[in-house]
Formats: sequence, structure tokens, C-alpha cells
Amino acid sequence: MDAWKNGKLYARNELTISAYDHGFLYGLGFFETFRTYGGQVFLFDEHWMRLCRALADFRMTMPYDKETILAAVRALTDANNGEDGYFRLNVSAGDHDIGLQPSQYEKPTVILFRKTLHITQRGAEKKAIWLKTTRNSPESANRHKSHHFANNVQARFEVESLAKHEGVFLTVEGYVAEGITSNIFWVKDKKIYTPSLATGILAGITREWILHNFEVEEGLFTKEVLEAADEVFITNSVQEIVSIKEIDGKQFLGNHGPVYVELHDAYVKCIQEERTVR
Repeated sequence: MDAWKNGKLYARNELTISAYDHGFLYGLGFFETFRTYGGQVFLFDEHWMRLCRALADFRMTMPYDKETILAAVRALTDANNGEDGYFRLNVSAGDHDIGLQPSQYEKPTVILFRKTLHITQRGAEKKAIWLKTTRNSPESANRHKSHHFANNVQARFEVESLAKHEGVFLTVEGYVAEGITSNIFWVKDKKIYTPSLATGILAGITREWILHNFEVEEGLFTKEVLEAADEVFITNSVQEIVSIKEIDGKQFLGNHGPVYVELHDAYVKCIQEERTVR
């Protein structure tokens, strides 16, 4: 089984949505991506709250509670021989007529997708490039993880392989923003830096975990500031924390960086502790 929709499990070729869904017609939809560890989702409450903030911003009603979604995660895991997976919880605006008639969306389409989790070895490094595509502005006051992904897709065309590379956005003003599928951090003289949300970036779940557990300076930084760093690393909920060994030929400490090693070890320990508590 590849997905859960409205309480039922579906194989990939069985799953459908209406062509009149406003997620298709107008790109109105939001999602969270996460993985499981021993069948459990790490930091699920944080994913859930971020999704709920996006839905509230666009007057979309979530018809299921988080316990129902977690039960769906377990059902999909069981249906796939108990193997951990890559999940996407997707809430699309739902079936309506053509035109922007609704003043609120009370019956969205909710689908939990699952695919095989391709686990890369922890401590693996990536290379990165500065993207020619600039970061677009958010959908509203804050950026949500939404169907409005054309900017990311356009940027992805500049990168040979997201498995081994990352592209780093600059804003139109020239400030460092984020990666195509990640938030970015760097270290200079053992001090950690990351772009402010004022650059229009996504408030990543792993990013927030680092801000909560370590002292980090947020701000508006040019690429020259980052290029002077000792260490660079990126974060997302599926890949965890990944060191960057170079950007456009500029070398960094990669997975030998002492701050990266400290953060990475603390993150893995937190995952293990949460699994033990549950």
C-alpha cells in the first residue's frame, strides 16, 4: 500500500483526486514530509502544528486529528512489512467549481503518501552551488510548505543530483536564504549562524530543533559571509543534518567540522531518547 486517504489504504494506481480540487486548479494545498524511526515519527507535534498554522492562514479545515494521522502512519508501516518509510501528509483544498468562490475550505482532500525510505549513511557529505534562481517571496506573511513549489523546481534544474548536491538560494536583495530542500547553517570561529525568517525562508522543523538546543545567530547575511565560514551544513526532516564540503569550489571542513559533529551527535541522541520514552 502506498497511501492513506479518508480512512482507507490505496495502492499507487488506485489513488485519485478530483480534477476540480483547488489544490490542482489553484495550487492551494499544504504538506509535511517526515520519516519514521522504528515506526515512529520524530518531532511529529512540531510538524502537526506547522501544518495547522498554514491551514488556518488559508481558512482550511483539517477533518482529522493528529492521532488519526499517526494511526494511518502505523497502518501504512504495517502494510509494508513494518519497514520505515518516507511520508508526505498532504492537505489539498478540496473539490469546488472553477473560480475563487469559497470563503473557506471545509472539506479538503487529505492524503498520507508513503514511499520507500532511501537511507544515506550518516555523516555523508554533499557539495553545493549558488543558484542563479533567486528565492521567491512567501505565499503570505510567512512561508508555508505549500503546493507553490515552482521556484524550487526551477532551482532543481540547476543541480545535477539532489542526492549528492544542494543548491543554495539568495534573495533578490542578495541575502543567503535556504537550500532547494533544506535550511542552511554555517560556523565561523565555533559560532553558529543561519538566515533569519525575514529572508522569506521556511521555518524548518530540524532548523527549529537546532535553534532550541544551541546558541545560533539569525540575521541577513551575504554569500561572502557564508563563504568565509569554517563549516557549513544543511538540515531537513528526512536527511537530518548533512555537512557541506564545498560550495562552488570553496572548501569547508565537511563532516570533520567539530560543531557539525556535536550537533549531529546530539540530534541522533535525541531521536534515540524519544523512541525509548515511547
